[in-house]
Amino acid sequence: MQEELLLSPTNLSETLAKLASGLADLIDDPARTALVGVRTRGDVLARRIQENFRRTRGWELPLGIVDITLYRDDLSQHGPNPLIRSTELPFDVDDKTILLIDDVLYTGRTIRSAIDQIIEFGRPRAIKLGVLIDRGLRELPIQADVAGVRIQTKPEDEVKVFLQEQDGRDEVILSRRKAA
Repeated sequence: MQEELLLSPTNLSETLAKLASGLADLIDDPARTALVGVRTRGDVLARRIQENFRRTRGWELPLGIVDITLYRDDLSQHGPNPLIRSTELPFDVDDKTILLIDDVLYTGRTIRSAIDQIIEFGRPRAIKLGVLIDRGLRELPIQADVAGVRIQTKPEDEVKVFLQEQDGRDEVILSRRKAA
């Protein structure tokens, strides 16, 4: 595999600020808006966006986290004991605009699972999707409302997002299979 630095720490910070700004443009009523991050890196990004909104706009948006493990359509492929973490939606989702945050948008299946789970908690007014990286190659008709970076990849490529809170560093690496 050939690795390419897609986002350095500085680029990642700038891209996240761009993502937060694009999401802010979608908010018509901060009092009826909440952030929801998809475990395990979407939740970290959602926290950073929450802090950006607090710092730059004075908004105090509630933050929730969804763990989509039990909602996956490929759960049986993950062995007999998949790691299941808690979902935390400490607010009423009814009539709220949910800003759903994830690190990488690929097939759309993770986002479908997250939406299914959110809807089990109530009926949001709308769900808007923000992702750090949109790598294309969708299998489901799901598109990001705001993406920090859009790149074209091949199915065999891998996008690895590393975040300080989770991995001890901030960067995004694109691994491409070398041509034979």
